[in-house]
Amino acid sequence: MTTATANPLQFLNPFHRPAGALDLGPWIKGLVILSGTFMTAICVLAIGKASLGLSGDLPHLKHFVIMFHVSTVLPCVPLGLYLLLAPKGTPMHKQLGMLWITLMVVTALSTLFIHDGMRLSWIHIFVPLTLRAAWLTISKARRGDIKGHRNEIVSLYLGALMIPGIWAFAIEGRLMNAMLFGWG
Repeated sequence: MTTATANPLQFLNPFHRPAGALDLGPWIKGLVILSGTFMTAICVLAIGKASLGLSGDLPHLKHFVIMFHVSTVLPCVPLGLYLLLAPKGTPMHKQLGMLWITLMVVTALSTLFIHDGMRLSWIHIFVPLTLRAAWLTISKARRGDIKGHRNEIVSLYLGALMIPGIWAFAIEGRLMNAMLFGWG
């Protein structure tokens, strides 16, 4: 069986590694699994609470840009987790990777339109960091610098996705905070 036709869940088998795959180290892999699983779980919980009407008033849902931002960032969490753990170099990895990078760039750019009058906060530092990492991720993969590609992806996932994600749940008044901790 080739890596192109392999089972997409074979990353669960610790003895299977496609030829030439550059795996994550055990600490980084553990951090990716822990953060990605936790963030996916609290996103699902928050969406579930809001869908059942258990989150109270959500005025954020009236703003198109916020809804667009949330709809592009939410798939990035589980998709990024899958891409970091699944076999690398397959056509599916490349296609899903381009989808993930596109979603990350669109998510980052959409944040510029969320605040009135282009008033930016400290969290907007992740916009140029995301754009830079997205560019480097693609250029390094095309040059064959797989180690550099992996490092950019890991920093993008843990840095530009997880850190703002944690703050989205932690800061009172943000949509994800209201969805998770708000009471109807």
